[in-house]
Amino acid sequence: MKGGSTGPRSVSFDADTNSVCLLDQRLLPHRVVWVRTPDHRATAQAIRDMVVRGAPAIAAAAAYGLAQGIREYGGRDLRRFRAHVRQVHATLLNARPTAVDPTRAMQEVLDAMRRGRTVPERQALALAAAEEFAHRSALECRALGEQGLRLIHDGISLLTHCNAGRLACVDHGTATAPLYLARERGIKFHVFCTETRPRSQGAALTAWELAQAGIPHTIVPDTAVGLLMQQRRVDLVLVGSDRVLGRTGDVTNKIGTYQLAVLARRHGIPFYVAIPLSTLDWHLRSPRQIPIEERDAEEVLCARGAPVVPKGSRIRPEPITVRVANPGSPAWNPAFDITPAELVTGILTPVGLFKPGELWANRHALGYRTGSGTARV
Repeated sequence: MKGGSTGPRSVSFDADTNSVCLLDQRLLPHRVVWVRTPDHRATAQAIRDMVVRGAPAIAAAAAYGLAQGIREYGGRDLRRFRAHVRQVHATLLNARPTAVDPTRAMQEVLDAMRRGRTVPERQALALAAAEEFAHRSALECRALGEQGLRLIHDGISLLTHCNAGRLACVDHGTATAPLYLARERGIKFHVFCTETRPRSQGAALTAWELAQAGIPHTIVPDTAVGLLMQQRRVDLVLVGSDRVLGRTGDVTNKIGTYQLAVLARRHGIPFYVAIPLSTLDWHLRSPRQIPIEERDAEEVLCARGAPVVPKGSRIRPEPITVRVANPGSPAWNPAFDITPAELVTGILTPVGLFKPGELWANRHALGYRTGSGTARV
């Protein structure tokens, strides 16, 4: 995990066992464990339980999971096969509803599959389409890095939120892709990564990735960002996204992103969003239509981590969960929020940097196709 394609991808597929291979992000940074999901229901559960997370990584997992489920069918009857595919698709689609990437990834698999005349032909085409999506997603993230290099200059300090690195993608990352390339080219910079409560993806995952890549960084509490900006210690904000509306430029990302954008505007700091093309939603016309996932209150009421061990110890502590909130108190746990387009300086894509209001005018260059975002099973 040195920042480039120097290690295994965070999501892959084993055709021999018809299993999806995932790096279990819940155990990082304390343990590196790979998980193989044996069927599409287990893949959907892994997405739901955040074994895999990050919109591009979920999309690849969903595409592979769909191909996996399609390959599970053992008959030859096309009518029954289509009913089976609809069930597999629905199971994966409902695993995490906010990100649009899985919808688009699975639609690519379905569209490719229909070119087959027989069940075996359709099964083979489905897996090939899933592999193609994962490969293209990695290439797009690499291109994001090249496009985003213009934002990274010697001596700057930038702030990122949640995890938009290799772990959240098939490879390279979105918001981190320019950072890895800048590091390779000798540009000196510093990264502030928010803790990102309640699951601490910034403190646990982004910080782990940056440390692996040798990038100087500091973890800050979510609530310290205003003071950090007030002290003029942040030059720009760079985050990922789970859904960007192509018609309006509104951005859906991990909860807390909206308040970062408000603070950045207050202090005159540029706010950029880095996305692959699959994150663009050309179908929805209003941010009010975006489904906001609400997760278990236990994520807020408890904290998960590993016991502290003496420095230099060979003990590998198992992660534990502890309750930090008052027993019996309820909690509200929305996983995402929506940042209005007017607070976003630019949307960084594999094909260029655009203002939010420029997306629709450049939709064909950004991968728009008639019917994009419309489910067809």
